[in-house]
Amino acid sequence: MKKFNLFKEIITAKKPEVIQAINSGKTFAINYKGEIKNPPYADKEILIFEGKHTSKPVSALIPPTPIKIADVFGKNYQIVEDDERVLIKAFSNWQELIGLNTPRSSYDDTTADGVAEFSNKELENIGWLATEFNINYRNIVEELEAKCEGITLCIEQEEPQYQFSGLGFIFDDEEAQKVIFEFAKKHVAHMIETHEDFKKDLLTDDEKEAAQFFGLL
Repeated sequence: MKKFNLFKEIITAKKPEVIQAINSGKTFAINYKGEIKNPPYADKEILIFEGKHTSKPVSALIPPTPIKIADVFGKNYQIVEDDERVLIKAFSNWQELIGLNTPRSSYDDTTADGVAEFSNKELENIGWLATEFNINYRNIVEELEAKCEGITLCIEQEEPQYQFSGLGFIFDDEEAQKVIFEFAKKHVAHMIETHEDFKKDLLTDDEKEAAQFFGLL
């Protein structure tokens, strides 16, 4: 998986498309690739902006003023208009982006508690059973991020102190299930073979269920 760090990334959108979306008066969004999207959004769509522009009533006494793109985005965005492009920095709007993107994410790593569950039921089931043998969700996420295709939408910085907050988007859930199943199976087998507390004749009912799930009993 690749990181899309909003502290560093500048999203580039096509200015005519942005203006057209604004003038429509309808809700629209811009994804991390700079593409205009309209609701309902696709599964795993990663958005860096959502909003709409409502035109003020026209008065014959007051001439209409041109729409400023930066005003539509709001104070939490840094906007630069460059010929036919709109350049967007979105990191200051991170808290709102968490709420916007969480419903389509694979896992949430935005709190101090770390990842607590996966949105995919099959992946969550594998992760839950794996915890019986001391495999935590951080172990699983590191394996996913190393071996699977996807994006971690995040804010990450080193100075003045390390800071990370992110949402994971796994593009192929079936691939992720296979990767984590094999990862967990190998670990569980090792624990049963080498760890005194996990000898087959000492396993609890929950541990036996997990071992059977991974084909080791």
